[in-house]
Amino acid sequence: MTSTAGMSSTAGVPSTAGAPAVSSTAGMTTTALAAHEVAVSYGGRRVLDGVDLRVAPGETVGLRGPSGSGKSTLARVLALLHAPEAGHVTLDGHRIVGARHRLPAAVRTRVAILFQSPRAATDPRLGLADIIAEPLRATGTPEAQARARAAELADLVGLTPDLLARRPHAVSDGQLQRACLARALVHRPDYLLCDEATAMLDASTQAHLAAVITDYQREHAAGVLLITHDPALMARWATRVVDLPSPPQP
Repeated sequence: MTSTAGMSSTAGVPSTAGAPAVSSTAGMTTTALAAHEVAVSYGGRRVLDGVDLRVAPGETVGLRGPSGSGKSTLARVLALLHAPEAGHVTLDGHRIVGARHRLPAAVRTRVAILFQSPRAATDPRLGLADIIAEPLRATGTPEAQARARAAELADLVGLTPDLLARRPHAVSDGQLQRACLARALVHRPDYLLCDEATAMLDASTQAHLAAVITDYQREHAAGVLLITHDPALMARWATRVVDLPSPPQP
């Protein structure tokens, strides 16, 4: 399925009042994370207008588009962080209603997102080990298990033990993004969305994080959405590429 802009969506605003967070959708049985006729506006400006996108298990979908075309907004919608004003998201054939903590933990932890700026995405008061373990604590994982899982993932992404007590101001962008990747993988998500996640990193860190994500994808058959302005990275990594055009101007 390809992205489509300029199409009017007829679906109403998803409501969480008196409705289940996840509901079965007739005719939607394909295993995938998918946006259907999604529309989002900010400040009266339509950013996404009738956009469709599908990410299946095991594939890497590259998402391209000019600045302002809504790539990051679409990633946040698919990450279940932002409910669209029209259209909807399905997760393995089930329609998602609501976003963030209005969804059950078993649903929202199946999708993870890795942002471009690790400093904007982390609490400056937390050490790296606590940043990694944060989603586990939020879902009630026993402390011993949370610490063990954080240590396991810190090693996986290449963080040495001496770094784990440091706060974001005391580490490099690359080290902090490694912690963010570990945090994103902590619940073993089925879908990982990478929003310019390597843009601020040096070449060696880029290569390492890409290798970690690729290995995880192969082991867990995870679907990956890749947003990048790097044509070489897109060509090497993406299974297929979707172009997201700018929405029509008012």
